Amino acid sequence: MTDRVAEPLSQAERNNASGQGGMPSGGFNALVPELDVSDLDTSVKFWCELIGFKVAYDRPAAKFAYLERDGAQIMLCQINGEWLTGKLDVPFGRGINFQIEVGDTDPILLSLEEARWPLFRQPKESWYRIGASEESGSREFLVQDPDGYLVRLSQNVGRRVVR
Repeated sequence: MTDRVAEPLSQAERNNASGQGGMPSGGFNALVPELDVSDLDTSVKFWCELIGFKVAYDRPAAKFAYLERDGAQIMLCQINGEWLTGKLDVPFGRGINFQIEVGDTDPILLSLEEARWPLFRQPKESWYRIGASEESGSREFLVQDPDGYLVRLSQNVGRRVVR
């Protein structure tokens, strides 16, 4: 008996593969990044168990999941070669970070600590200029997902007038 490798699914087969779940809460955002990932299960575990996203819907045979968390949405797809523009080397996503606003960074930090997941940058308070006379503050930290995508979790700490 010989081992047979299954033929990869075509684009149409991936798009129409059965799954579970449904429309994300509030519908689809106007901009939703789709990340190519090395292993979908590992990435879903990181994004859901450690960062607090939930699967809105998925297509397991296509190795695809659409995730959401408090209005933030992201798609994960195991590398299938369909839209590769070049060689993927870890860390993926060089030059981009995904800022995700959350109500409280502490539970996420605790999850990451319990999982012994390293932070890229420790939590700190940052203030960013908005226009001529105002700043917006956030408590934020950065972490890399299993493929090295840089994720910035940000908790609003208010606004202030520029002095």
